[in-house]
Amino acid sequence: MLKIGVLGAGHLGKIHLRCISEIPEYKLVGFYDSNSSISKQVSKEFNLKFFSSIDELIDAVDVVDIVTPTIEHYECAAKSLKKLKHVFIEKPIVTTTEEAKSLISISKEAGVKVQVGHVERFNPAFISVKDFINAPLFIESHRLAQFNPRGTDVPVVLDLMIHDIDIILSCVKSKVNNIHASGVSIVSDTADIANARLEFENGCTANITASRISMKNMRKCRFFQSGAYISVDFLNKKSEIIEIHDYDENKLNNPFAMIIDLGKNNQKKEVIRITPKIEDTNAIKTELESFYNSIISNQDPIVSIYDGCYALEVAHIILEKINRKINFLK
Repeated sequence: MLKIGVLGAGHLGKIHLRCISEIPEYKLVGFYDSNSSISKQVSKEFNLKFFSSIDELIDAVDVVDIVTPTIEHYECAAKSLKKLKHVFIEKPIVTTTEEAKSLISISKEAGVKVQVGHVERFNPAFISVKDFINAPLFIESHRLAQFNPRGTDVPVVLDLMIHDIDIILSCVKSKVNNIHASGVSIVSDTADIANARLEFENGCTANITASRISMKNMRKCRFFQSGAYISVDFLNKKSEIIEIHDYDENKLNNPFAMIIDLGKNNQKKEVIRITPKIEDTNAIKTELESFYNSIISNQDPIVSIYDGCYALEVAHIILEKINRKINFLK
C-alpha cells in the first residue's frame, strides 16, 4: 500500500480524492489547499485530514497527486521530486516549456515515477479501439464545450485542445515537422476558439479544433488509415470501426453486407462495421490505478513525463502562431 496525498481540493481535486478513496492499494493520508475555507469544507465532507503546508503533506506520503492550478504545478512537482516522491500531475504538466525541461532533469535525478493526467488515454471508448489504430494518415478532432468561467485563466489550447494533442501524438509514431494554427479571442483575453493542423514526417496530417464557447458539448476524434476508419466519441463513450476488405464472390456472403463496386475489372470491396464492447469505467480512477501499478512494477507510466512535455511543446507552438496572428490583426 502506498501513502498518497492530494495538492489542490477544488472541483477536480475533489474528484481525485473520491477516486483515490475507492482504490484499496492507496492509503489516502490527506490533502492541502491554500484556501482555508475550502480545506475545512472538504475535510468535513471526506472526513480527511488537511495539512497546513505543501511541505508537510509531501513529507507524509509516498505519492503526491498534484491537482492545483497549472501555474503552481512546477513548484509543487519540483518540491515533491526533490524529496524523492512519486508524482502524478494534472495536465498541462506545467506552464512553460522551460519548466517542463527543468522538471525532466529533476525527475531523472530523483529516479521516481511521474505520470501526467492526460485522462483521455484512459477513456474506455479510446481504449476499446486504440489497438486498431495503426499508422493513421489523416486525423480530425473536435473538442467543443459550452462556456464555463472555470478554466479561462489559460488559453483554450492548454485547457481543451491539449487533450487531443496528446491522443494524436500517442497514435502517430512520427515527429511533427510543421504546424499551422489560428484562433480567435471572443470572451476572454486569450483564444477561445482554435484550430491547428499538424503535419508529421511520415505524411500523416491531423486537423484539431477546440472551442469553449459552443452551444453544445462535443469530444470526438476520427482516424483514417489504409483500409479503415475509426471513430471515438470521448464524451458519450462510444466507438466504431469501419473496415474495408476485398469481396470474395466464392464465399458464403451475408445478404445484408455492404458491397462497394469500384468499377474496375469487376473489383468489389466489402464494408465491415465493428462496434467494440466498451466497459463503463471511471477514466480518472483508471489512470490513478495505472500509476500505482507502474510504481509497484517499476515500469514506465502509460502517460510519461516526456509525453506531457511533448504535448505542451506542441501546444505552445500552436499558441505562438495564434498569438502572432491575433497581434497582427490588432
